[in-house]
Amino acid sequence: MPEADNSRPSRIALLGVPIEIGAAQAGTLMGPAALRTAGIARVLEQLEFGVDDHGDLAIPAGVSDGPAPANTKFYDEVKTWIRLLSERAYWLAQSGAVPIFMGGDHSLSMGSINGVARFWQEKGRPLFALWVDAHADYNTPDTTITGNMHGMSAAFLCGEPGLENLLGGLPRASISPDQLDLIGTRSIDPLERKLLRERRVAIADMRAIDEFGVAVLIRRVIERVKAKNGVLHVSFDVDFLDPSVAPGVGTTVPGGATYREAHLIMELLHDSGLVRSVDIVELNPFLDERGRTARVVVELIGSLFGLQITDRPTPTNAVLPD
Repeated sequence: MPEADNSRPSRIALLGVPIEIGAAQAGTLMGPAALRTAGIARVLEQLEFGVDDHGDLAIPAGVSDGPAPANTKFYDEVKTWIRLLSERAYWLAQSGAVPIFMGGDHSLSMGSINGVARFWQEKGRPLFALWVDAHADYNTPDTTITGNMHGMSAAFLCGEPGLENLLGGLPRASISPDQLDLIGTRSIDPLERKLLRERRVAIADMRAIDEFGVAVLIRRVIERVKAKNGVLHVSFDVDFLDPSVAPGVGTTVPGGATYREAHLIMELLHDSGLVRSVDIVELNPFLDERGRTARVVVELIGSLFGLQITDRPTPTNAVLPD
């Protein structure tokens, strides 16, 4: 087993992925601009990271190279995004920076995580994905109700059938279902639930958060990743948060995480030193209230990369301060 490189990266690469056709509600294409306006680069620079903004991914029109699978809306367009993003994500991971993919809807994760997983597989270390989301996104073309491809991202990444030609001739670097952790889940389709149960995907739904608290649940994930000498990709869907905290999303589900629960998750993930790539998805400024949701997201990203109120040894432990 390769030795873990636990040195913390000093550089962050921002890449906008303004895709919205994977979702039903228009507006997420404005997400990258909103995050920049809310100061994401400035916050990271204040934490003494070198920040390279690679602009927004631009793609040509979608081109068909065969019939689209049934129940996959805008398949050719999504396919074009995913292929280009997978290659860009692989290149960014190779650069040594921590890529932050600013979306855009959650279909982008089929490209971002595939690319970084390919890099880490070549390095001999497994990539684990923490799916911070109100939805499981574990549908396939056979199970989906809507046909919206942002609801198929996690299933695709775990190698489920139905989208075999999405990447064309590019490498498909699937992760196994036991390398996927869902947290904050509170909306799952019936056939999707059955598939998740069959694959034994770890789910910390909102009841689990209510019963055990986010600290216990996140520490379980961290310990499992460490035990496998893995690294962690955080796929953060803004609808994980309660709509009262983050109204600027197109798929709001009541009963989400509080502001402090979300910050504690990010703080513990930072303490772990395991995070090597991040998605920020489903931010929809068209539905927001004067940039409120974008500002909350930027604050959470600050916590993920080390922003804190007082000096505290890292990692934290369960011992209360004197």
